[in-house]
Formats: sequence, C-alpha cells, structure tokens
Amino acid sequence: MNTVLNKVLVVGGGFAGMSAAIELRKRGVAVDLVEIDPDWRNYGAGISIGGATLRAFRTLGVLDRFLEEGYACDGIDILAPGGQLLAQLPTPRIAGADVPGSGAIMRPVLAKILADATRASGATVRLGASVRSVQQDEDGVDVVFTDGGTGRYDLLIGADGLYSTMRPMLFPDAPKPRYSGQGVWRAVLPRPAHVVRTMLWSGTGLKVGLNPVSQEEMYLFVNENRPVNEFVPPEQFVGLLKAMLARFPAPLLQEASAQLNEKSLVVFRPLEGILVPQPWFRGRVVLIGDTVHATTPHLASGACIGIEDAIVLAEALAGSGSVPEALAQFQQRRWERCRMVVENSWRLGEIEISGGDKEEHTRIMRESFAALAEPI
Repeated sequence: MNTVLNKVLVVGGGFAGMSAAIELRKRGVAVDLVEIDPDWRNYGAGISIGGATLRAFRTLGVLDRFLEEGYACDGIDILAPGGQLLAQLPTPRIAGADVPGSGAIMRPVLAKILADATRASGATVRLGASVRSVQQDEDGVDVVFTDGGTGRYDLLIGADGLYSTMRPMLFPDAPKPRYSGQGVWRAVLPRPAHVVRTMLWSGTGLKVGLNPVSQEEMYLFVNENRPVNEFVPPEQFVGLLKAMLARFPAPLLQEASAQLNEKSLVVFRPLEGILVPQPWFRGRVVLIGDTVHATTPHLASGACIGIEDAIVLAEALAGSGSVPEALAQFQQRRWERCRMVVENSWRLGEIEISGGDKEEHTRIMRESFAALAEPI
C-alpha cells in the first residue's frame, strides 16, 4: 500500500511506539525506532485489557499470542468488602464473537510480545539512544541523536511517554503531568482456580481488584486515596499493602494477603495524567500515546488509546495525499475519543476520592465503555 512517506523515526519503545512501527512496516515504510533504555525494559505487574484493546491486538496481529500468554475472560464481578456479590457487569465481545470481552496480562509479557512483533516487522531498533535535537523543513526532519548519530526522516513520531522529552521540544508551553490524589498498588500472586474474571471490591478510600493474567497467576491491585504525592520506601510496600487489605474481610482477599511476600513483585505508582490541547503535531513531527494523553487506569484504556493512535496514524498516512493532510485527519479522528478516556477516568477518580455519587460513577463507566466499543 502506498503512503506519503518513505522513512519514519519513532521515538520511544513503549506500547504506542512499537505499535506505530508495526503498522507502518505493514505499509512498506522504513522505520527506525529509538528507545533510551539500553535493556528495553518494561516494569510493573499486570495490566488490565478491555475489548477495544483486544480488537487493536487483532489489527496488530498479536491477538493469538496474547490469548496464549495472557488471560481473556467475560464479565466483571462487583463485590462488597465482605465478599458478597453485588453485581455482574458484562464485557461485550468487541474483538469478535470468538474473543472474550476483557482480560489481563503481565506488563513485561505484553512488552515482549510487541517487541518481538516490532523486530519481526523489519523495523530497525536502536537501544540506549534518544533525540537530542530536531530541525525540520517542509520535506522532512533532521535529527541529532544523544549518542552522536544523525538522520533525516520524512516524519518523526514522538511516543516517549508521560515524562516525554519530545513534548517540551515540540510544545514548550504544553501542560505538565498532574497528580490525581490517588495511588495504585499492584502485586502478582498464584491464581486460584475459581478466580476466572476481574473481581472488584469497593471500600472507603480504597478499591481492590483481582485479575487473572495467565493460567497460573493473577494480579492484585489497590487504588488508594493519597492526598499528598510523597515517596514511599519500597521496603514498606508489603506491610502497607497488607494493612490496606486488612480492611476487607472477604475470604479471597484475606487469602491473597496471606500470600504476599517479598517475591510478589509489589509495586506502587502515584496516578498522574495529562491531556495536551490540540494540535498534537507541528510540521513533520507528531506526538502519540501517553506523550499527549496519559490517563489514570479507571477505564483500563490507557494502553488501548495509545495503540489505537498508532493504528489510526498509519491508516491516515496510507490514505491521504500529503503528510499535513494525514496528520490533520489523525488529529480529527483521535481527539474526542482520547479526551473522553482521560477526562472520564479523572472524574471517576474524583468521585472515588470524595465518596461522591455512585450513580454518576456507574453512568460514566457505562457510557465510556459504550463509546470505546465504537469503531475507531
């Protein structure tokens, strides 16, 4: 398939950046991907996956491997702190009748799946380097890399995440990430046979979840209201997490708490977000993913909308007569969907922090999932 360009630089080897490389290579575009981490690591425990993300995996060509190495399921159980079932929420099969509506996977496992697909696509991967400076004209972008190398490209795609160096380089006045007032704790545990779907318990100031990430493992997550974004010493992680779980007498959560130890990959992250105003491109440089719309995890759709960015951008570049036309089309298709996820996720967090209207919380969840089911 023809595109309006021949050679592209992708800055950042996260989910959005790798997806952009995969999709552009399908269309015959030469792609260089640079990633600052020389070991191309991806930290964290599990990541929840919705139906729209599974649909995107099918487009990328990695769905089968996700189904082999992750976990797919239907429905979400909502429970009281003591374990009583309050409701069961359906998760529509957006990716197709043969694919469950949701799931989860270990974050490093998903990163490996996408990294293998990126290399298999024929993209050139360059680790331990990023961009030092950019000069562009009407026809392309001249880049100086941090390792001293140089290159010229028809387009530069900035996908270097929440703490991007490309964002201030392109938009010096862009907003900075802001703290939401919540933090998330995650840990990996053995999966009991009866944990077969996402399960959520809601308490005062805390929301706890269990999600299978494979046939053998599940991940535990706890959203905690934390008014101050302060450093938490890692040696305190297990003890603090156990203390939070003590407030939930549900037998399953008490069993999970008893299994927590220093080998449980416990991690803590303050929840931050950003929504950069339109446009997300200038000349021959465009920003995608968390670089311009990092979201809190309340809709389990942060990775989804970044991967979708990559798919839509590749489609626009293949279907337009010029780079400016393609980038304008990309922006038009992506803005409202990404804005919805970021702002609705933020509002869900606000409701949880304030103990606000549960009906509003339910309505936002329902409307957001219906919007995510729509074609991109």
